[in-house]
Amino acid sequence: MLNPKMLDEMSARVSSLLAATPAGDVEKNMRAVLTGLFAKLDLVTREEFDVQREVLSRTREKLVALEARLAELEAQRQSALPIQTDSGTK
Repeated sequence: MLNPKMLDEMSARVSSLLAATPAGDVEKNMRAVLTGLFAKLDLVTREEFDVQREVLSRTREKLVALEARLAELEAQRQSALPIQTDSGTK
C-alpha cells in the first residue's frame, strides 16, 4: 500500500527538480505573462464579485420594501381623499 507521506515527499522532490529545469523557468514566465494579461482585462476577484453580489442583494431587498411602503402610502392617500361627484357640473 502507498504511504501518503512518501507520495508527498516524492511530489516535493519532483517539483523541486522541475523548478531547477527550463520547465520551471517556462512556468514562471507563463505565470508572469498571464498575470499581466489578466491585469489588462480589468477582471475582478471572486471576493470582490461576492461582495458586490451581496450589496446588490441587500439593495434589492430595500427596493422591494420601499415599493411596498410606497404602495401603502398611496393607498392611504387615496382613501383619505374626498369622493368627488359630478352633481351640478352641467
